[in-house]
Amino acid sequence: MSLEKLRKKIDAIDSKIVELLNARAHEVKEVNAIKKSSAINTFSAEREEQVLRRVRQLNTKANALSPDDVAQVFSEIMSVCRGLQAHLKIAYFGPAGTFTHMAAIKKFGKKPEYLPFDTIGDVFDAVERNHVDYGVVPVENSTDGVVSSTLDMFFTSQLQVCSQVTISVSQCLMGKGAVENIKKVYSKQIVFGQCRKWLSANLGFAQLEDCISTARAAQIVSQEKNSACIGNKILAEMYGLKVLQGAIEDSPYNYTRFLVIGKNDSLPSGKDKTSLLLAIKDKVGALHDVLNAFKKDKINLTKIESRPSKEKPWEYRFFIDFEGHRQDPHIQKVLNALEKECTFVKILGSYPA
Repeated sequence: MSLEKLRKKIDAIDSKIVELLNARAHEVKEVNAIKKSSAINTFSAEREEQVLRRVRQLNTKANALSPDDVAQVFSEIMSVCRGLQAHLKIAYFGPAGTFTHMAAIKKFGKKPEYLPFDTIGDVFDAVERNHVDYGVVPVENSTDGVVSSTLDMFFTSQLQVCSQVTISVSQCLMGKGAVENIKKVYSKQIVFGQCRKWLSANLGFAQLEDCISTARAAQIVSQEKNSACIGNKILAEMYGLKVLQGAIEDSPYNYTRFLVIGKNDSLPSGKDKTSLLLAIKDKVGALHDVLNAFKKDKINLTKIESRPSKEKPWEYRFFIDFEGHRQDPHIQKVLNALEKECTFVKILGSYPA
């Protein structure tokens, strides 16, 4: 078949896609009208997760597109359709071009307005004061562990976790000149730690300069000779730099998990996770009794982390993630048991896993 005929076939398919997109948008408007009259949130994490799960299953391995490709397309479709009801404002731990920024776009698409904030506390504050609809903050990295400042905010904040997003973290060396001329490398200390081996082998002669963010590092390098920065490759485009070397992180399995915070958590999606904060009684075997409550009902814990309570010396609170939704009967049974075993229990939210 000739190129011209193939293009005509693609044009015909595109016409059908446009027709179907508008048909979908029409139905979404009907849904939006019901949501508005019932005061239901525009963003429904559980419903969107169900849609993505379904389209992944509909896409077989024999198709030209991968399940993730299809999910990416539908994520943007849902973002545009979501914007038919309201223009969402999303706060994120900035500045622009960071991995948190990428995570926010991955979750909400390109349609919303994104507002960067200097600290994680500022993100929480913006959501609490209704300056934005949702916030996106990092919570843990697969190689460097938890983000303490995020966990600590939940001690006092009334916000809940309504969704999560995980992205692969790939670090790039960026600059304007040749690698052999680099005298200084700018980035965050945690990023230097993730690229320690590559830096030692290739830039052991360069001075490492700690910055408040990878975006700030890129900004400095855009104005300084014989320097480079490490961060997300999107920064190269933003600040007029070249990617001198990609994927310089020591571990190829480097992922960061981000939480979406809002005034409410999510309804059951069919495959959920719950996060909670608790304080145990000061007695022998107290933590064992708490963990045993989960074991009895065969509930899988996916994370447990201790943090100083900041109220008394050597007193700790525990952050726990486990499979299931707080509305599930067997989960409610465990939560009731925890109320008896703990001095403090706070559900941070249930959301799609």
